[in-house]
Amino acid sequence: MAKLTLGIDTSGAVSVAVSDGCQVLARRMDERARHHDEVLLDMIDAVLDETGSSRADISCVVGGRGPGPFTGLRVGLVTARSIASVLGARLIGLPSLDAIALEAAERCPEAKTIAVALDARRREVYWALYEVSGEGSDASPRHIVRTFEPGVAAPADIASSLMAADVLVGSGAHLYPEILPPTGELRHADAGSLIRAAFSAEERGEDLSSTEPLYLREADAAKPKRRKSALGLGDRPA
Repeated sequence: MAKLTLGIDTSGAVSVAVSDGCQVLARRMDERARHHDEVLLDMIDAVLDETGSSRADISCVVGGRGPGPFTGLRVGLVTARSIASVLGARLIGLPSLDAIALEAAERCPEAKTIAVALDARRREVYWALYEVSGEGSDASPRHIVRTFEPGVAAPADIASSLMAADVLVGSGAHLYPEILPPTGELRHADAGSLIRAAFSAEERGEDLSSTEPLYLREADAAKPKRRKSALGLGDRPA
């Protein structure tokens, strides 16, 4: 068995895939919310079993960096780091939005610009913009380049920018269709597309060494503040 690349993305749905460097051999996706830690390892084993391989055949791990929910991203990236560390495999990271943009570009060969909006909760969306090149053939595959780095905003605040793109996809667009009418069915990042987007970015010379999660904002649960006494003396002993 040739050395394989494992893709893991937990920015929204849980998605895993295995590639031999030329094509995606197997993939799985689970769109249930808040089940990342329960299903991820079983899904990884399932795609490996489907290809007749084992974890020992993995030479590279690609982790989706989000943006996405804190717990979900942490589960996916910690798993990616752990597998790569145990196996001595190469580890690279890529924004999950890139995977959706690439798949949208491949589905819509006439599109020259892509907008992606993901559900960020708090009535906001994570978003990014892309330019597309290539005709979608073997001789001229589709490539995406970010023209606006991932951000977080209220849908109404960025509607004009996103709707100006040829294609608008992502779970955020489907959640707020009256403000961000989607032009495609894509909702979540697919790990197979994440792998292909990562390899394409590496060919262009992008640095993919970071696997730090793209949270973009503070956690919902803030750290407790130091309690002060009623006299304003803090926690000093009497």
